[in-house]
Amino acid sequence: MSLPEFWFFVIGFFFVGYFVLEGFDFGVGMLMPILGRHPDSATGEKRRRTVLNTIGPVWDGNEVWLITAGGALFAAFPEWYATLFSGFYLPLLLILVALILRICAIEWRGKIDDPVWRRRCDIGIGIGSWVPAVLWGVAFANIVRGVAIDENKKVTAGFFDLLNPYALLGGVTMALVFALHGAVFIALKTSGDVHEDSVKIAARLAIPAVLVGGSFAVWTQLAHGKTWTWVLVGVAAVALLLVVALTARVREGWAFVFTSIAIVAVVVLLFASLFPNVMPSSTDAAFDLTIANASSSPYTLKVMTWAAAFAAPVVIGYQGWTYWVFRQRISSAHIPDSIGLTVKS
Repeated sequence: MSLPEFWFFVIGFFFVGYFVLEGFDFGVGMLMPILGRHPDSATGEKRRRTVLNTIGPVWDGNEVWLITAGGALFAAFPEWYATLFSGFYLPLLLILVALILRICAIEWRGKIDDPVWRRRCDIGIGIGSWVPAVLWGVAFANIVRGVAIDENKKVTAGFFDLLNPYALLGGVTMALVFALHGAVFIALKTSGDVHEDSVKIAARLAIPAVLVGGSFAVWTQLAHGKTWTWVLVGVAAVALLLVVALTARVREGWAFVFTSIAIVAVVVLLFASLFPNVMPSSTDAAFDLTIANASSSPYTLKVMTWAAAFAAPVVIGYQGWTYWVFRQRISSAHIPDSIGLTVKS
């Protein structure tokens, strides 16, 4: 295996980690308004804080995978990075703005003890969860499908060219699977009434996720896959079917394992379908960006490999330790009263 091929797989690994970990963060943000509904406003607020606290210690650490993937993409494949970020400027900008909005909303939500303030923050969390989930699906589907790229490695397609049926199906798939992943994660991390309601939501989301996700995987396989990638389609399908059975039996631990496996299988399917290209051109195959013609120099890749060999185990070990420390379930009974600043009338 050449160094450029090695770094293509490393970047794929980073995106697998990002979508598995950040996927349930997005799902939690999507479901927070639903699980927070209650006739009593004080009880509803405690339910929303319970849901949000399931990702409280880990959500910002999960975003490190995206930063690392972006940094590795820039250093290992500068041509890919430049073409992708110039051609997909608007959707990637929307993702960035949505992520910043979510960060501010999560961090500032508890600073002021005011229902209106918290409601606005909840809207920010919702936007910051739905928009990236949908647009990541749209972006990756277009990367695999191919966009119009000219001889200067410049994307000539416009924003609305990216909203084709295949890409939109990719966006819906990502949103549905992340919502299911989040519901299962909330069930895994909570007890009491929030746990019971999240199990019910997971059971309702499981069948639509199987149908939509299965359609996207089969379309990807038929249009862009290779013979061996049928295995990945099968793994994703079996994993999602097992999630249906496991959520019905309230086995949220195993259900979380299999939603993770389904996400891994779909992301690997996308990268495997892409190989050996990194951005195929729908204009002319001669303009394709490939692993070979888009990569950095061998010296740069060698330095990156040594740096990653030392840094990656430390980062992964630290993140694993964080999950171990905060492994206990929580319930609404664990949520204290707000200590935010009061608003002067």
